[in-house]
Amino acid sequence: MTGLKGKTIFITGATRGIGREIALRCARDGANVVVTGKSAEPHPKLPGTIREVGNEVEAAGGRALPIQLDVRDADAVAAAVQLAVNTFGRIDILVNNASAISLTGTLDTPVRRLDLMLSVNLRGTFVCSQACLPYLRKAENPHVLTLSPPLNMRARWFKEHVAYTMAKYGMSLCTLGMAEEFRADGIAVNSLWPRTTIATAAIEVNFPKAILDASRKPAIVADAAHVILCRDSRRATGNFYIDEMVLREEGVTDFECYAVTPGAKLYTDLFLE
Repeated sequence: MTGLKGKTIFITGATRGIGREIALRCARDGANVVVTGKSAEPHPKLPGTIREVGNEVEAAGGRALPIQLDVRDADAVAAAVQLAVNTFGRIDILVNNASAISLTGTLDTPVRRLDLMLSVNLRGTFVCSQACLPYLRKAENPHVLTLSPPLNMRARWFKEHVAYTMAKYGMSLCTLGMAEEFRADGIAVNSLWPRTTIATAAIEVNFPKAILDASRKPAIVADAAHVILCRDSRRATGNFYIDEMVLREEGVTDFECYAVTPGAKLYTDLFLE
């Protein structure tokens, strides 16, 4: 066990998809993983609960603290962070993964859906970061990693789903500002985004099956996240990383193991040219 052994990683939206994969990758190092998410009981349509992922974390070699959490509730976030500190004595890393999506145009986006995306994506990222930062200041190699895209301001990325783009870019604006705000504290604040679509429930629900089949597995994002979280926090901050590029920097050249359908032409993710 190396890398993140003994570190405490607080992950939002950890019950499935990318969040779950990051939790398990950290667990393989022997990390303490705070598994947060709304799903405490099995969902009729979606896999994964906080306890199920907690059990997987323990089986992978980590220590788990499952906490039911809605990141829209600032008091609940504060209580979850305090419970994590009380349990493990520290928080070293925050992964802002929780996110809501609706790829709808302006006239087809109900205000309640706009509010959901802004509350979970932008506000949730801000609130969770705010709650963890006092503890990250005490950590040896602290990181905030947010699953959000580079700030590509071309109109084409707004025109089809302006509400979602605003909410997702709000997460990236947190990275942009907080990286500079906490640079002197040695806290790395970065974003990570996949080069291709990733086979998650969000892709399955919002895109045709052909795109799901032309995607990569969440493990590629988790492996890239692990690389970033092991980097020197004083030297690696304020970046908008792309998963494949991170792994190429580490010498990875064969990505077929991550493909849902080996040999298939991959589908480039949103916000990337």
